Amino acid sequence: MAEFFPEISQPIQFEGKDSRNPLSFRYYDANAMINGKTMADHLRFSVAYWHSFKGTGADTFGDGTFSRSWRNAGNPLTESEQTLDAAFEFFSKLGVGYYCFHDRDLAPEGASFAESCRNLEHMVKKAAAKQRETGIKLLWGTANLFGHPRYAHGAATNPDAHVFAYAAAQVRHAIAATRELGGENYVFWGGREGYESLINTDMKREQDNLARFFHLAVDYAKSIGFTGQFLIEPKPMEPTKHQYDFDAATVLSFLRSYDLLDHFKLNIEANHATLAGHSFDHDLAIASQAGKLGSVDANRGDLLLGWDTDQFPNDLGEAVRAMLIILHQGGLGSGGLNFDARLRRGSTDLVDLFHAHIGGMDTFARGLIIAQKIIDEGVFSDFVKNRYASYDSGIGSKITAGDTSFEELERFVLQNGEPALISGKQEMLENIFRSYL
Repeated sequence: MAEFFPEISQPIQFEGKDSRNPLSFRYYDANAMINGKTMADHLRFSVAYWHSFKGTGADTFGDGTFSRSWRNAGNPLTESEQTLDAAFEFFSKLGVGYYCFHDRDLAPEGASFAESCRNLEHMVKKAAAKQRETGIKLLWGTANLFGHPRYAHGAATNPDAHVFAYAAAQVRHAIAATRELGGENYVFWGGREGYESLINTDMKREQDNLARFFHLAVDYAKSIGFTGQFLIEPKPMEPTKHQYDFDAATVLSFLRSYDLLDHFKLNIEANHATLAGHSFDHDLAIASQAGKLGSVDANRGDLLLGWDTDQFPNDLGEAVRAMLIILHQGGLGSGGLNFDARLRRGSTDLVDLFHAHIGGMDTFARGLIIAQKIIDEGVFSDFVKNRYASYDSGIGSKITAGDTSFEELERFVLQNGEPALISGKQEMLENIFRSYL
């Protein structure tokens, strides 16, 4: 079997923060113990199949720039087999435990639906053999319901019932493939589940149909014994002007409205949160406080560009804030940190794939270390607790318990006068936070 990354002769090693070897980890030590768990178990890193192995370097303004030997087979199925070999060589040499894919990343679209299904079944068998050989696992699978022209007006929200049926059949096979490969989650990303104009859109019907689609998926998963976690990944726009899974709060409201909350958690992507006008940690916190933070797509955008640049994460402060939320909720359970990130168009060398992932892994490993130190020292948690202490006794405890009225609260104000203005100490706390970095 051909070797696709011959310049990497052995798995990437942890060499410590003083290392100047760009092909080493400075902070990610997979077996290091942090609060009773290894770094690997805390972070559960995953590689995104689509960007790293199917990406060409193309963008809306230019053609692809990447030359990849695994794409030279000519025959689409043979090319998929070579891509699988390259991917698992990369996973093994990088030292990650998980990967993620869309069905059409793993196997090519055929001339008919039946042929597409046969291609997927063939590649699932190949992937299962690779997983047994390497011990690498599938974090989650999903279906590409946005790339083909049939999905130009959406999939589950398409105005044509034929397209809805096609999408359902495709998802049926994608869930079955995820189950067969031991996938721990299955993700729904509504790539085109939204609208361009309300002039030609029945928004209520589209959202009702989307909910029906999710209920059908829940029923199917039960029927085949798939016990993985269903996840929805919010995104505000692009490619549609408005998507129905705009942000974490929107998705949670949708799930509550359609009696789906018990069946889904959220997969939060950093770049999608910022496109929605939020910070990454905002959407993480919204999902977490609802008990619905299931997994994370670890990437970043460029604040000077208003589109989904999907760059590898390198902002230490952002990683610390993310890990604080993840640690406070006790981890991600069956989820993980998936690098839904792509090389810059000009980063054309194969070794750049390693540099990009090493940087992202080190950023979150260092974020984990710092976040745990912040939690252990209790500076911020103690301040926040004291800031809301007035709700723990007296009139505050009655407000918390719901055991008061506007009349009683007015009597309290008449007796106690004007409340004191208490500083939030934001600048001091920001300085303290920076001192940990």
